[in-house]
Amino acid sequence: MTQIDFQGLSCPVPLRDHPNIVMGHGGGGRLGLELVEHLFMPAFTRGNEHAPLSELGDCAVLAVGGARLAFSTDSYIVRPRFFPGGNVGHLAVHGTMNDLACSGAKPLYLSAGFILEEGMPLDELTVIAETMGNAARECGVQIVTGDTKVVDAGKGDGVFINTAGIGLVPAGVDLSPRNVRPGDAVIVSGPIGQHGIAVMSVREGLEFGVDILSDTAPIHGLVAALLDAGIEVHAFRDPTRGGVAATTNEIAASSKVGFLLQERAIPVPDAVAAACGFLGLDPMYVANEGRVVAFVAPQDAERALEIWHARADGAGAARIGSAVAEHPGVVVVGTGIGGSRVLDLPLAEQLPRIC
Repeated sequence: MTQIDFQGLSCPVPLRDHPNIVMGHGGGGRLGLELVEHLFMPAFTRGNEHAPLSELGDCAVLAVGGARLAFSTDSYIVRPRFFPGGNVGHLAVHGTMNDLACSGAKPLYLSAGFILEEGMPLDELTVIAETMGNAARECGVQIVTGDTKVVDAGKGDGVFINTAGIGLVPAGVDLSPRNVRPGDAVIVSGPIGQHGIAVMSVREGLEFGVDILSDTAPIHGLVAALLDAGIEVHAFRDPTRGGVAATTNEIAASSKVGFLLQERAIPVPDAVAAACGFLGLDPMYVANEGRVVAFVAPQDAERALEIWHARADGAGAARIGSAVAEHPGVVVVGTGIGGSRVLDLPLAEQLPRIC
């Protein structure tokens, strides 16, 4: 494999000194990270540098009355609202539940806040609400509180949904990006890139000769299966905005390790690969809504794969690489032709408004 001089790397990027918010600030890449680190973090944690927010996780784990509660919130602004394999209601339930699950928590309760645009068809809103209710019941959680606001026509995009979730973290479970160490296996629960391409196909009116369905689904069963079996998992992360590339870069930055991924081991469906080639996209950066990446101690990697392969929602699981001591904070991909490339954190997002 070609050796890379990491000390000498330089990569020109667009000027990021923006006086106003741009779409890239919401894309799960470097612009969004800078917004959080340099604007929100100082405002929200001043005087308390050890606040839970400083972990910068998708979910906060809080000690309350002898229990540990997982608490997460997310907002869903997908366009279009309906796409192959689901709609924004699925995402509003699954997305927040999956953030809770990545902390090892059993999801329990959700809130639902709606910002509706004047003129939104009530029949569409009914379908979205029914979808959310059904998805919550199927996952064993309750929607227990909510709010509704209406904005003038032209001031919204039909419906924006915010959900917050609470779950209970079992005793002895301690998952954190900072636990990841050299040698850990990187395992993804199934094929990647389906959600982002499914949304894009409808948005742009594209046909690829085969239906590409969103993978939107809950992942708490996959997480619990490994934890209940005693697998030594150091961290979980769902690769949503920014895809597997953003996930591995965020974990590398938090844990101060490097990652070496193998391109040929990464499960990309043929239809997704073809669509990405047509659109000029890298599937590693495309969002997923029903996958989870596990960072597992090396001695448990094969057993973890066996457990996931025995489940319908983990049948396509694959080990895609390892954590390494070399090039800390940098993710490298070994290509199919024997070379290597740096998989950087995206500046913004290839496909905006998809979750």
